[in-house]
Amino acid sequence: MSTSLSYPVSASKSTAKSRAQILILEPDLAVLDYLRSTLGGKYALSLFSEEHMLLDRLEHQEESDLLLLALHSNRDPLPLLTQIRCSKPHLPVIVLSGSSELRDIETVIRLGVKAIVMKPFVGCDVEATIEEHLASADRKTTADTPREIPLNETHSFVRSSKRMRDLESQAALVARADIPLLILGESGTGKEILALYTHMMSARSQHIFLKVNCAAVPAELLESELFGYEQGAFTGAIKTKPGKFEVCTGGTIFLDEIGEMPAILQAKLLQVLQDGTFSRLGSRAPMKVDVRVIAATNINMKEAMAQKTFREDLYYRLNGFTLSIPPLRERREEIPVLSEYFMRKGAKRYGRDELPFSPRLMNTLTEHAWPGNLRELENVVNRYLVLGDEKAILDELSPSSGNEQNSSGTAGEASSGAGLKALVRGLKGDAEATAIARVLEGTGWNRKAAASDLQISYKALLYKIKQYDLSPRSQA
Repeated sequence: MSTSLSYPVSASKSTAKSRAQILILEPDLAVLDYLRSTLGGKYALSLFSEEHMLLDRLEHQEESDLLLLALHSNRDPLPLLTQIRCSKPHLPVIVLSGSSELRDIETVIRLGVKAIVMKPFVGCDVEATIEEHLASADRKTTADTPREIPLNETHSFVRSSKRMRDLESQAALVARADIPLLILGESGTGKEILALYTHMMSARSQHIFLKVNCAAVPAELLESELFGYEQGAFTGAIKTKPGKFEVCTGGTIFLDEIGEMPAILQAKLLQVLQDGTFSRLGSRAPMKVDVRVIAATNINMKEAMAQKTFREDLYYRLNGFTLSIPPLRERREEIPVLSEYFMRKGAKRYGRDELPFSPRLMNTLTEHAWPGNLRELENVVNRYLVLGDEKAILDELSPSSGNEQNSSGTAGEASSGAGLKALVRGLKGDAEATAIARVLEGTGWNRKAAASDLQISYKALLYKIKQYDLSPRSQA
């Protein structure tokens, strides 16, 4: 049998041109013949079993629609992929891989492959991946086209910038590789949304996605929360309770604020990542689980490792691949799209009509620094929706301009010693108190529900209620 194959299409030239032109490199001749038999009826195939023959074809012949590239664990994929990228920088590549080595997967993702199909596969797996790519190419999605991907009843992945589109593509690719994922980004940038999107794009999407905030659970309770306990393991353990890892088997567990995990639990988590086993509190019997771990943090992990607050071996286990979300101030072009999305979301939650964004308000939103990122933007949009007062939002975000416009009404107060800062604090306080009161009223003064709607902690809400002297009677 020839070491390099080319599958001749028997259809006429016009028919062949209407078919997608697919190149396939697969050194295993049996697999190559299988791909020919399963895909040859639908696509115009050119098959190769040797790299130099493929590279020669790329160098001297016209563009194809797609390249299926088989990689093997005993070969470094970097030289071949680099040559392909140099020869045909715009040729879409789908990798057929028998390697689960994290280094190999990271290499091909960084070099811009469109998808990875893990071996062993069946023909329909490869065809589905090809069709998905061809369909997306036909749509010609551009970097600045807004996209909203519903994830569940309350969350969507929303993006319109090129940076976020690239992040979306990488997340979708990593999702199929089923490796641990570390998401980095400032507080409020949407790390949970990206984790949920990755889960929904993975083969685990029909199973549970479970979030655990490692910073919100007291250290002494986090171990039992994650790994469960046996009856009698400690005082109060009156019956056996499964942990989050057991509950989440087959699905994805999202460990938020992983940098805050106590050192004693880091060793146990490392064991789960290494061999998929752990023991409940009070038990020596190991349990086996199949869970994908996605972790997120807003701390500098290298500093944490240098200070010995985070295990270096755990970091490298979690870091099968890293996705870094840019802060909102570095993607301001998305603020109009995100503002409209948060307005629709808030209007549905509170049962109100959507409010328009005037050019002045939208300009103010776009220019604001947003230290709290998406979380802060959503809260501001919700306050605007609840208050229905554009001026209050403008004053909150750009107090100096708001004060200039109302200088005649406040000059007397300023001269009596109130001062600009005091006036601004008063305006913001009044707006905040009104917004909190309306949300409390909407929840029937259910403080936990109100704290959830306002996206602040229960303790912070109690403080605000006391600070502004709010009570059900004041809502009359």
